[in-house]
Amino acid sequence: MSATKNPRPFRRNTLAVHAGEAPDPVTRASAPNLVMSSTFVMDEPAGFSAYDIPENAPYIYSRWSNPTVQQLEEKMAALEGGEACRCFASGMAATSAVLLSLLSSGDRLVMSDANYPGTAELARNDLSRLGIDVVTVNFSDLNAVERAMSVNTRLVWGESPANPTMRITDIAAIADIAHAHDARFAIDSTFATPIATQPLALGADYVIHSLTKYCCGHGDAMGGAVLASAEHMHPIESAGQIHLGGVISPFNAWLINRGLATLPMRMQAHEQNALAVARFLESHPRVLKVLYPGLESHPHHALAKKQMQNFSGMLSFQVEGGAGLAPKFMEKLEVIHYAVSLGHHRSLICWLGTDDLMKSTYHLAGEQLDAYREFAGEGVYRLSVGLEDPDDLCEDLARALD
Repeated sequence: MSATKNPRPFRRNTLAVHAGEAPDPVTRASAPNLVMSSTFVMDEPAGFSAYDIPENAPYIYSRWSNPTVQQLEEKMAALEGGEACRCFASGMAATSAVLLSLLSSGDRLVMSDANYPGTAELARNDLSRLGIDVVTVNFSDLNAVERAMSVNTRLVWGESPANPTMRITDIAAIADIAHAHDARFAIDSTFATPIATQPLALGADYVIHSLTKYCCGHGDAMGGAVLASAEHMHPIESAGQIHLGGVISPFNAWLINRGLATLPMRMQAHEQNALAVARFLESHPRVLKVLYPGLESHPHHALAKKQMQNFSGMLSFQVEGGAGLAPKFMEKLEVIHYAVSLGHHRSLICWLGTDDLMKSTYHLAGEQLDAYREFAGEGVYRLSVGLEDPDDLCEDLARALD
């Protein structure tokens, strides 16, 4: 079964299990094979340029395409409702592929001022060094986004929910602004996953995922993905993937593909656990603010309800003591791991200080800094709520907080 080859309208849970896969034609194995070969025997001569690869070319070299990786790409495309998907070695490899494939010196990139620090630093430091005009904007202010657009704006980049503020971007509204100025709109949907949000259906041109997170789900494989129409994917395939070379290992693709089979069920459990933990934290006397899209107290709760089918397992919270509690969390937490990353089956927590991020990453000032602090204050603990019993998670947090 393949989303690109089978016209039947299978439902999401079925796609998560079967899309991109079929019984092996030789052995009749039910589970997908793992093809680790770097090269493939050819039956006829072929060109050796990324620009000369025909649409239905056989497998030639795993930097170009690989059967195990293709299974993952077809499954991701089916879950996102996209025509095409290309997978990469990490989320940042996928991000770099889009930015470096689409932007040239003199182009403008309009980017959300609250997003994954790795993306923010790549844009503000490296893209600027290459002569690309990078403008950061509070995407909660649609008028500000409109004012940032110019005749040389080539790409608009957002993230929803945003890391670590949990801001929600109005994807359809930002897409309309971008398209009105003949720009393309890319959205990092890692926190949401294809289960919560399908940005392509809302008007986005590109969707980016760090597959390392929820799509893998087990914290044991790194990967990234870009989804788009077949037309928009062409520069990503040649320049972004084949030439930059950040391709995913077939073994990692096999692991992530296996993780995707349970993604719909896992996201239901992540959401249920996160809502229970968010409500517990909101009631705790030492907690100053909880940012979770599923809470009515979230400033963008109405927008989240409109465009998200699942509120995911990510939340941030402000607490008395701020960064000073980090050593205590490291010592006292027994169930939750104090560690970076997110989307794993186990719960993870880490401190993200506002002043530190402003100096190293975001460099915001004035109204933009004020808007950031409305969400994050002096800093937040970002909590990726896992699949443990929610009562155990709440008790673990209570021990550390009390």
